[in-house]
Amino acid sequence: MLVRICFAVILTCLLLGGAAQAQVQFQPPQTSFRSLFKVPDPRGEFVRMCAPHMVGRWAHPESVCGCLHDYAAATVEDADLREALLRGISETGVPTIETAWVPASKQSQIGPTFTKIAKPTLQCMFEPATNQ
Repeated sequence: MLVRICFAVILTCLLLGGAAQAQVQFQPPQTSFRSLFKVPDPRGEFVRMCAPHMVGRWAHPESVCGCLHDYAAATVEDADLREALLRGISETGVPTIETAWVPASKQSQIGPTFTKIAKPTLQCMFEPATNQ
């Protein structure tokens, strides 16, 4: 009987010791806080949405889309107009602003916005080698 009790105690110690050792050796995967909330690159997302509209029109659709994004982001200061312009390009492949995408107070600025981006847009579309 004493042998059985000793054997049970030894077996329990071995099992508990092995489980404790296994817990010490286990390390959860290393993830950073930043990777949990990884925000997609807005330019990359824009090019991904825009490029299919440019295929067949231009030899390098990604370059044209990236160029249009960069000029729109640099030239159009107003955030609402810039977002509407980028939305129009990414959805249609050409600079477009729907009046419904812009607050009523800024709709009068749509025409001047197109005037601002006309030359850069043409450069992106017809002189892509200088904008790569």
